[in-house]
Amino acid sequence: MKASKSVALAVLALAIISTSGCARHSTSEVFYLIASDMALPYWQTAAAGFNKAAAEFKVTARVAGPNGHDPQAELAALHDAIAAKPSGILISVADVTLLQPEIDAAVNAGIPVITIDSDAPGSRRLYFIGTNNLEAGRLGGQRVLEKLGGRGNVVFFTFAHQANTEERLQGFKDVFATRPEIHIVDVVDIKGETSKAFDWTQEAMALTGDKKVDAFISLESSSAKAVTDALKRSSVPDRLVMAWDVEPNTLDAIKAGNIDSTVVQKPFTMAYFGLKALDEVYHAPPKQISKDYSADAFASYPAFVDTGTSLVDKTNVDYYIAAAAEQAK
Repeated sequence: MKASKSVALAVLALAIISTSGCARHSTSEVFYLIASDMALPYWQTAAAGFNKAAAEFKVTARVAGPNGHDPQAELAALHDAIAAKPSGILISVADVTLLQPEIDAAVNAGIPVITIDSDAPGSRRLYFIGTNNLEAGRLGGQRVLEKLGGRGNVVFFTFAHQANTEERLQGFKDVFATRPEIHIVDVVDIKGETSKAFDWTQEAMALTGDKKVDAFISLESSSAKAVTDALKRSSVPDRLVMAWDVEPNTLDAIKAGNIDSTVVQKPFTMAYFGLKALDEVYHAPPKQISKDYSADAFASYPAFVDTGTSLVDKTNVDYYIAAAAEQAK
C-alpha cells in the first residue's frame, strides 16, 4: 500500500513539473524594448526581432521611446516602464550620463536590465548585447585608408554622448594613427537632425586645395543619405561616402555607386536574443541582480555578447538587398 502511494505521489509530482514547464510563459510577462529614434528603420528592424521572440515565447512585448533622437524623452519612457513593473527591460542608451541613474533605479527595484546597441558599462545592467563598436570602427577605418590611398581629409557625422558612436570613432582614430597624412577635419554632432549633415556637406564643397574634404563618414544610420543628397546637388562625384547600417536607401545608394560602403550591425538579432536573455533571467533570477558579474570569473552571465559586424560594398550588396526583401515578406 505504501509502495502504491509512493508511486502515485511520484506520478503526481512529475505531472506538476510537466504542467509547470508548459506554463512557464504567459502574456502577463511583459518585456520592454526602449530606445531613442524609434522611427528609424534600424530600430524598426530591432522591434521586429523583439516582437518575434515575444511571439515565440508567448509573452508580451512593448516597444517604447521617442521617434526622434531625444534622450530626455527616452528617459521618460524608461521611467514609465519602471513604474509598470515589467519582467525585464532591454534598452539602448542614448546618453549615458542621463540614463544611467534610471537604469540603476530599475535594477534596484528588482527589474532585470540588459543593454543593446549602445551600452552604459558603469551602470548596474546585467550585460551588453550588440556590436564590438571599437572593432567596427577599425573595420571602417581600414576601408577608408584603402580607398583614399592613405592620405586625405575626413569628416565624421555622429550622435554625441553615446558609448557606441564614441567607440566607433576611436576605432577609426586607431587606424588613422598609423597614417599621419589622414586628417580628421571635424566630428559633427547631428543631434538627430540629418539636415545638419546636409548643410555641413554643402558648405564643405567650397573647400579646395589642402582643405578639400575627401571622405564623409557616418557613425550612425541616418546621415549618409543627406550627405549623398548634398553631393548630388553640388555635382561633386569624387568624394568617398561611408555609411552605417543597412537602411534600404543605403543599400540602393551602394548599388548605384553613390555610397562606397557601409558597416553592418544586426539589430534584429540584438533584440531577438535580448528578449530571450531577459526571459531566462526572469525565470531563473540571480541571487544578486545588481552584482557586477563582469568581475566574477564564475558568473552565469557574459559581460558582452557580440552579435557581429561586416562590411557591405558593391561586391556583396545584392545579397543584403535580397535578405532585406525576404525579411519584409
